[in-house]
Amino acid sequence: MSLTVGVIFADSMEYTPFLDWAKTQKNTKEKILFGNECVEVVLSECERSIKIIGIKCGIGKVNAAAATAYLIASEKADMILNAGLSGAISGLKREDMIAGESYIECDFDLTAIGYAPGEKCDGQKSLLKADEKLLSYALESQGITKAPCGTGDIFLSDKDKKEYFKKTFSIQSFDMETGAIASVCDKAGIPMLSLRKISDGADNTSVEDYREMNDRKESCLTELLVSIFKRILADESNF
Repeated sequence: MSLTVGVIFADSMEYTPFLDWAKTQKNTKEKILFGNECVEVVLSECERSIKIIGIKCGIGKVNAAAATAYLIASEKADMILNAGLSGAISGLKREDMIAGESYIECDFDLTAIGYAPGEKCDGQKSLLKADEKLLSYALESQGITKAPCGTGDIFLSDKDKKEYFKKTFSIQSFDMETGAIASVCDKAGIPMLSLRKISDGADNTSVEDYREMNDRKESCLTELLVSIFKRILADESNF
């Protein structure tokens, strides 16, 4: 088995722990992909191997979508994982770890021409689902729960907007990348999963809470990713 797994991180604080882990492996090289920092790792077990390409794409939907497209088109990624921090919308608290079960762009708005909030036109999907097998791998790790994720090109720190997103989209977390990554993967027919740690309450204290956690450069998301890599290697069904 030989698979290529793309892994997307928004900023340096999220990417650095993954890079540090990659440097401890035997078959590792750093490179630049379309202006983005990347690290490539090959993990092997018996006659099976996976090539993992981690990329630091920059914050926001455009950067995330572009990086996803690069990984699929240029690096021939067979699946995409994403890891980063998120704000809590409902049913979650700071320090919780989640695997996204669904993704929607909360700031996509065609209501002026008769569509529902978040609804896309021309048959495009609005609500996208995580790959069931990748999701099951994540949920095998202790303390990980699944949750619906919302995305928008804003750092959410407004209680009224938070409440609107909660009521309108029934999401539990909010970030700036997952909906865009899921959209590209869906169009390409590529399995996708996002892993998130809750950094803040998406309210008036969110900026300070996010910065404090982001500055920690914690390794917990990388550790969860590595556990998923091992499960992919051990899976003889080859996706």
